[in-house]
Amino acid sequence: MVKKNIAFIINPISGTQDKEDIARLIPQILDEDRFDYQIVRTEYAGHATALTKIFADKGFDAVVAIGGDGTVNEIARALVHTHTALGVIPCGSGNGLARHLHIPMEPASAIKVINRFEMERLDYGKINDVPFFCTCGMGFDAFVSAKFAHSEKRGMLSYLENTLREGLKYRPDTYEIDIEGETSKYKAFLIACANASQYGNNAYIAPHASMSDGLLDVTIMEPFTVLEAPQIAFQLFNRTLLQNSRIKTFRCKNIHIHRKHPGMVHFDGDPMDAGTEIDVQVINKALNMLINTRQEPPVGKVFFELYDELVSLSVSLRNRNLRRIEQFNKEVMKRLKR
Repeated sequence: MVKKNIAFIINPISGTQDKEDIARLIPQILDEDRFDYQIVRTEYAGHATALTKIFADKGFDAVVAIGGDGTVNEIARALVHTHTALGVIPCGSGNGLARHLHIPMEPASAIKVINRFEMERLDYGKINDVPFFCTCGMGFDAFVSAKFAHSEKRGMLSYLENTLREGLKYRPDTYEIDIEGETSKYKAFLIACANASQYGNNAYIAPHASMSDGLLDVTIMEPFTVLEAPQIAFQLFNRTLLQNSRIKTFRCKNIHIHRKHPGMVHFDGDPMDAGTEIDVQVINKALNMLINTRQEPPVGKVFFELYDELVSLSVSLRNRNLRRIEQFNKEVMKRLKR
């Protein structure tokens, strides 16, 4: 039997855990009767893309990303329209693509998924010609992505802290959306274009999104009151967001968005400056991906546990009770550290 060639690319500085432990696991778990492999490490921003292009040109069967969503994006963009498959051993702060595809968060189990080498040809998207694989968007989620990018702390705790702190300050914008010549105007808190179902951390902005249907799931979140915020947060994490009256959603292949002022957008959580004209499109069946067909996705359990606190927070927000909000933040951090 001819062995398959796999390259493992480690980003030593991304994510929230030690990657060298994963490097030591690979020879213990990977089926060396079926695979030859190399382990390489990135040294600068963009290095993962350059390394991946070399491996793809050499005809490697798969390149595995060991890092966060940014590392996954760097590697995936070099594999689109090639025969080389993308694999993921997730160790980032959000792990949106891995979670959507049911890839285990535990490294040993993720390596076992690679051993099975179950592959599917999937879609990806572009925002102003920049590739994304999970979600892109503008408005509040891009605003928070920019804040998170400059945060010294990583992980869900930092992301949630930024979201809770900045949410009260953010002012919605007005957008003109054009789909196949039909234009609509929306005042929106955020607009997300999803190829996959979630941002990461089981935050399902587009619960029914598929990476193999050739369509984007567009979610428009209209402005809401502080009393409505806890319910929206709860629905985001229990996959019922589309039941909310503040949510508008539709599917399309291409979308053009005009806004009055230039600002930030994000692609897979990475912020990027953009102008007033934004084009988003989906490219069908262009990326080979190693997937997991044997595991159910996890549920955002902590947010069910925090529902009572979310409800009481709405009252605090209404009364601008900053001390209560601070207590709520601490409770969230304590629960998430379990």
